[in-house]
Amino acid sequence: MMMIRGVIATIAVILFMSGCAKEPDEYNKPADYWYEKMITAVSSGNLENADSYFSSLQSEHIGSPLLVDATLIMAQAHMAYEEYLLSEHFLDEYNRRYATREGREYAEFLKIKAKFMALPNPGRDQGLINETLKSVGAFKTAYPYSTYIPLVNTMETQLQLAKGTLNIHIAELYTRLGKPKGATYYNNIAPVTWIAAEDVVPATIPWYREMFEGDGTSSWYAFMIPNTRNVVSMEDNESVVLDSPKPIAVDVSTDQNKTIQSVSPESSWYDFILPWSSAAEPVKKENVVPPKSEQKGSWYDSLLPSF
Repeated sequence: MMMIRGVIATIAVILFMSGCAKEPDEYNKPADYWYEKMITAVSSGNLENADSYFSSLQSEHIGSPLLVDATLIMAQAHMAYEEYLLSEHFLDEYNRRYATREGREYAEFLKIKAKFMALPNPGRDQGLINETLKSVGAFKTAYPYSTYIPLVNTMETQLQLAKGTLNIHIAELYTRLGKPKGATYYNNIAPVTWIAAEDVVPATIPWYREMFEGDGTSSWYAFMIPNTRNVVSMEDNESVVLDSPKPIAVDVSTDQNKTIQSVSPESSWYDFILPWSSAAEPVKKENVVPPKSEQKGSWYDSLLPSF
């Protein structure tokens, strides 16, 4: 019995030590070895190991013809896993070191596709929309007869519609903030003139985003925002008061010393939690010293000498 326990303990120690043993570092391997390891890692979705194997292939075999295909494979793999910045990095590396004219055309198309796919919510990245449209224009100028032109035109159309919708929302925001010049500018550049407005299908917003973002003009929680006086600065250095009626001046005193009261515009939904306060507070009048003849005497006047 003791012998059996000793054998079991020995086997357990051996298994533990073998499990904790670190694999030896791999280096000085043939190019096809690293290429095969990279393909295996990509097919299993382990892009971190695939990047490591690609780095080994590139560092140990800088002149290997396998690097051309390996670079494009890594670019497309990162694009498939929505890692668009890394995808553009590999495409730039491909253009810099390996691309022919046909290969550069394909790489530039993939870069446009990566930028386009990086816009799941176009209303949140105005800069990326403009950058992608510039890339589209450069591609159509450099390769006017490319086989990828129909796909590029499709992406350009969707980007132009997204840009127009975003400009409309920006104009509405400027209108709510009392910025008429900004609203006019974005309203002028918003329309897409080469397509009928009734043919434009608005983007579908998921319900969990629509709850908070709304349609760009209002939200479900708008009733919770109090209708307070919002003073904003205009472009012509003037100040206006938005969404509040003008205060009413009320005469509540005699003709000699008048006190002006300003009536508050509207009450808010949270008034019940505020401490006791009056909606209309009188403006303090200036201290007026009455004539000496009208001043009342004090109890200590009899103690003072008369001059």
